[in-house]
Amino acid sequence: MTIVSALPRGASAPPSPSRPVAGATDTLGCQASRLARSQELALDGMRLYRKSAGPEHLDVVETAPSSRGMLLGVSLAGGHRRRILQSHRATAVDFERGSIYLRDFGERYRADMKTPFDFLLLELPQAHWARAAEEAGGPPGASPGWVAGVRDEVLEHLALALLPALARPTPATRLYAEQVAVAMTTHIVQRHVGGMHATSRTRRMLSRGQERRAKDMLRGSLDGSITIAAIAEACELSRSYFIAAFRQTTGLTPYQWLLAQRVAHAQTLLGNSDLPLADIAAACGFADQSHLTRVFTQHVGLPPGRWRREAVLGR
Repeated sequence: MTIVSALPRGASAPPSPSRPVAGATDTLGCQASRLARSQELALDGMRLYRKSAGPEHLDVVETAPSSRGMLLGVSLAGGHRRRILQSHRATAVDFERGSIYLRDFGERYRADMKTPFDFLLLELPQAHWARAAEEAGGPPGASPGWVAGVRDEVLEHLALALLPALARPTPATRLYAEQVAVAMTTHIVQRHVGGMHATSRTRRMLSRGQERRAKDMLRGSLDGSITIAAIAEACELSRSYFIAAFRQTTGLTPYQWLLAQRVAHAQTLLGNSDLPLADIAAACGFADQSHLTRVFTQHVGLPPGRWRREAVLGR
């Protein structure tokens, strides 16, 4: 629900007297000391955040106009209300779980947080946003306009999928997080930006040279240090086009294909060495032994220790 009230022309809204503005603010305009949770992950130009605050930590969020691009927020909990101040109007917006907002850093933003909140946020550089809009068939400089308090189940599920990577960032999960962030960007543009026209449904495929180059780069970085952006650039494609084309060509997303290579390498080491599982996990790019065990079991049907024993007995 959205409630709009007018402010006197020329007047600016004062900060809430019960929540004094004090201390350093973070890059999103939050009072850093008042946040109950603040997590951040850089993804080759894009940035992911998780920001939350309890009733004792509420404050005003404010950012000056800049050329940083766009910010998507996905509410991870219901019951949040904020009063957003724009020009000469104040808008009260209620957020349920899965509600989103999308704002342009080019506009001054001020919001008075009325209730506790928990948001996953995705910052998109202007160049990345413009490229995504262009690929979706949008006009130059396509803008989402006013988007706040709108429920989006797809973005909610994608946001939840990113929480483990934010809570425990590792090289092994960075490529996955980048892939999900690109999917979120594509969905935002296609669903929430006006002026889009029907795009071609032609299957996107990699050439043999592009497929070989992409697989070589992924295989050479089992630790996940490679980025989608780097591979897409090597193939002379955008991130979103590359991910779609790789999936159409191989039947797997880049991250799924990389996981399969990690498992295959783990099988080689399990069958031909006496390395402990922890060392094999590290050599194959898994975050730790438990990560190896979980992924290996999903792919092979047996935990790595048991698979090794049966492989030795079968010789």
